[in-house]
Amino acid sequence: MNGPGPLGDFLQARRARLRPEDVGLRDLGPRRRVAGLRREELAQLAGVSVSYYTRLEQGVSRGASAEVLEAIAGALLLDEHEREHLERLAEASRRVSRARRPRPEKLTDETWDLLRAFDGVPALVLGRRTDVLAWNPLGHALLAGHMDPLSPEDPARRPNMSRMLFLDPHCRELYGDWRRKARAVVGNLRIAVGRYPEDRLLTELIGELTMKSPEFVALWGDHRVTPCDAATYELRHPVVGAVTVTQQTLVLARSPGQSVVVCTTPAGSPSEAALALLRQASVVERAGRSGGPARPDRSTAAR
Repeated sequence: MNGPGPLGDFLQARRARLRPEDVGLRDLGPRRRVAGLRREELAQLAGVSVSYYTRLEQGVSRGASAEVLEAIAGALLLDEHEREHLERLAEASRRVSRARRPRPEKLTDETWDLLRAFDGVPALVLGRRTDVLAWNPLGHALLAGHMDPLSPEDPARRPNMSRMLFLDPHCRELYGDWRRKARAVVGNLRIAVGRYPEDRLLTELIGELTMKSPEFVALWGDHRVTPCDAATYELRHPVVGAVTVTQQTLVLARSPGQSVVVCTTPAGSPSEAALALLRQASVVERAGRSGGPARPDRSTAAR
């Protein structure tokens, strides 16, 4: 193994964020030469030997038991999501890597029906790598109106929400608090890497963002683990102006790794009125592209 690997990187990053006073230790030693806790301090808190914990961080030892992982998680003050991430990384480190190119993700008939049911609400379906597998017309108009609405149908052209957020100027300008959205996306990608460590396309996405975005590098190196489940964002839309939406992620039980993201607004709010206006504008735009009345969106087309 070259380097400590994902498990070692995570442990080092979390140890670096803690100070002796955070865990009830008195720092009476010489001037500290490392950020955060020393390895021997963390090992003491977890009740394991320094040599064992060092091997774990260095990627030499892969056989940590559930009890040891729980003790280390407690010493690092990990929250629930971070503990689950630690367990996934430890499990992945025990397996022999079998890197292979995964097949393109597809939507089930039930997912198409669900997407079609979100009439009047912006919605899109994301895959395990945040690829846009499908969107309804209003979801496209709200989040990516500058892109080809049919691009999700071709696996080679599918938009990727993480790539768009960091590399697409339109998406950077769309979010009033871009950094908060970016941090949430990176935290969610951390979870995906822990769940699918052998996914080559996911690895390639992380590599691309690392090469092209200094902001991604800084956030990725922080090793925060945060699921994108629900959050409210201020959007600065180029057509309807300011819109406040709550983005909620619905996990698809029968399609592991896939989720539906819906954008809601408070009833009777200016943001609800703005979405209604955007919906009308998108209908007119689709009619103009087709040269006649707006055709049914692809979520109602043959699967």
